[in-house]
Amino acid sequence: MKNNNRQAVLLITGCVVFFGLSSCNMLNPYRSPVVDTAGLYRETASSDTTSIADIPWRNFFSDPYLVSLIDTALFNNADLQIAVSSIRQAEAELKRTRAAYFPNLSVGVTVTHAAASDGNKAFSRNSENVFAGISANWDVDVWGKLNRQSRAQYARFLKSQAYRDMVQSGLIAHMADSYYALLALDEQLAITNETVVLLEKSVATMEALKEAGRQNAAAIEQSRVLLLKTKMNAIDTENSIRQLENTINLLSGKKPGPVVRSRLESQPVPMQLKTGVPVQLLARRPDVKQAELDFRVAFELKNAAQAGFYPSITLSSGSVGYSSSGFSNLFSLEKLVLNVVAGLTQPVFARGQLKVDLALAEEDQLQAMAAFQNTVLNAGKEISDILYTYESVTRKTELREQQIDAAQKSVVYTEELLRADEVDYTAVLTAQQEYLSARLSRISEQLTRLQCTVDLYNALGGGTE
Repeated sequence: MKNNNRQAVLLITGCVVFFGLSSCNMLNPYRSPVVDTAGLYRETASSDTTSIADIPWRNFFSDPYLVSLIDTALFNNADLQIAVSSIRQAEAELKRTRAAYFPNLSVGVTVTHAAASDGNKAFSRNSENVFAGISANWDVDVWGKLNRQSRAQYARFLKSQAYRDMVQSGLIAHMADSYYALLALDEQLAITNETVVLLEKSVATMEALKEAGRQNAAAIEQSRVLLLKTKMNAIDTENSIRQLENTINLLSGKKPGPVVRSRLESQPVPMQLKTGVPVQLLARRPDVKQAELDFRVAFELKNAAQAGFYPSITLSSGSVGYSSSGFSNLFSLEKLVLNVVAGLTQPVFARGQLKVDLALAEEDQLQAMAAFQNTVLNAGKEISDILYTYESVTRKTELREQQIDAAQKSVVYTEELLRADEVDYTAVLTAQQEYLSARLSRISEQLTRLQCTVDLYNALGGGTE
């Protein structure tokens, strides 16, 4: 009996070694997909690998109030907390998957009682067997099926980390964009209130000219219409400020309330944005990494499906321990037993399930590859759009200053001409509206430049440190 058990163990061990060595050449190792990144940003190719994404976010943003808000958000934000929890879940799933490598072991005592009839006497013959020891069963991963499933789960674990990075970088960008927008609204409100004061003086001027017989009631009412419209715009801006403050507090995981902040004019705008080379995007941008990890999962699961066609070796029952007909002298060395029941199974007919599983896995891999390539292209488009928007707004800066200067002079000149009865009152209203519009446009463009720097930083994969 002992010899037979020993032979069975040697046979199984030999099969494991033989098939294990054979399987090393049957399943290809994973390699990252090759993507052509030339011209991805639609700009002239550059070999400069310097990228703003390499700058830690604490150094990228210089405003202490903004840094404090981001710090609070990274600590309190609910979405980021959920992302961190998903990492812990993925880690637990990975541990469970890797546990499948090992045999199931159990320790216990089994008592078997049997009774049989003897002639006319029912159950007159009784026998009893007691076993105490260790039992095991094991699905030997000869062809790497479990290994591939474990690697797929590891890729999911890495994806959960990339997802957390994406949430963090997106949160930082959202907070910075909202903060700069709040500063721009403050500036717009200040200009609007300043314009209200000027328009009130204009209405008073119209009333004085009417009393002097040099203007009519229509001029006064038209001036008052512009004044009231500007006052209502100020109210709308105040409402927008309040809502944006509440949004920033929500991102920070806090209740609605005011936000301590600086001024728009104190925010530096870089004159040049370094993007590095496009290939760096593949290793840094979280959504690109997620898409590649999806492809990696599909690749490993396809190989696992292929392994389903090969024979499986199982240790369906194995035990070592003590056995006797009773509890007395149970643990004697003479009662030590070893039992091994193992099998080698080759799938022959599984109702086409294995072929279907493989076909589905191959399609999943094709879809994941297409999604990965599309994610890379979308990232390139996003960066190209941001770069050109930034360049366009920068080119308008000098022209906008010239426009504001001309509009301001126009207001002064038309007011003087109105007093001299050389122009109609509508010329003054038009000049005032154009001056206000030009100043508000300048603020909007300052905000666009600031947000372009933030959006590019995020698009390049910055903010994950």
